[in-house]
Amino acid sequence: MPETLQVDIEHDAAIETWFGIGGKADRLARPASVEELRQCVALDPDLRVLGEGANLLVADGGVRELVASMERLSEVSIGEDGVVCAQAGADLMRLINDTARAGLSGLHTLAGLPASIGGAVAMNAGGAFGNTFDHLREITTLDRDGNLRTEPASAFDAQYRDGGLNGRIVVEVVFQLTPDEPVEVRQRVKDIMAKKKASQPLAADSAGCVFKNPTLSTDLQGIGEARQRVSAGMLIDRAGCKTLTRGGASVSERHANFVVVDKKTARAADVIELIDAVRRRVDAAFGVQLETEVVIWGER
Repeated sequence: MPETLQVDIEHDAAIETWFGIGGKADRLARPASVEELRQCVALDPDLRVLGEGANLLVADGGVRELVASMERLSEVSIGEDGVVCAQAGADLMRLINDTARAGLSGLHTLAGLPASIGGAVAMNAGGAFGNTFDHLREITTLDRDGNLRTEPASAFDAQYRDGGLNGRIVVEVVFQLTPDEPVEVRQRVKDIMAKKKASQPLAADSAGCVFKNPTLSTDLQGIGEARQRVSAGMLIDRAGCKTLTRGGASVSERHANFVVVDKKTARAADVIELIDAVRRRVDAAFGVQLETEVVIWGER
């Protein structure tokens, strides 16, 4: 006899993102256990997984697939030996601060990155100071057939902004961090945050970097050499995009790889149109085709 579905389903539900704009979910669930998450997968194998919504734009037409918010799967345990276990819905920045206070070094390199643990692993979130997989030891995932597996992080082909999950859903992870002096680790977090605040519009309504830093296919004078990864923000700036606006969306004057919005007037369509305009300008100026880091869900 099939198991009774226990997870509650909300209808016509808002999807919370850092942009603060966009459409709704036809159906949204907030599973509180692995079994409830498995039931969500059984209900819709194509479901979309929602973490912090930090690098997400939901199109104005909304989402037809079931959306599973991981916010209730957020338990964390921090061991003195540096072993840190965290469920997918745990907040990355909170975990960074908690491990710093516990005198554990490693996650501080991700300071300033808004994400859930699951989202950070799925995209191997990172930046100039480090990446999520740098200190990741083990990952437990649920596949779209409902199978739960725990594997070493090395079993995944993690690349730049891609955790190599191939559609599997992060349930829980284990980090191996290094015991250190709490004061020193906390200072490293503060130093990284200060550098980011000086160059990024952290207080604005945005979703972080919109585009991945591209790898050049040919030498570009004044930009870089073939096979070198270069700053998308630099290309966008040099292509003259800092003055671009579409509706309530605009390219940030502080950092060209950020799109900021006025939540009172902006629509998701404005952001999508602006993204397309930036892509065209950079392609025309440098022959480089930018790939989005921001994920776009739903019907445009």
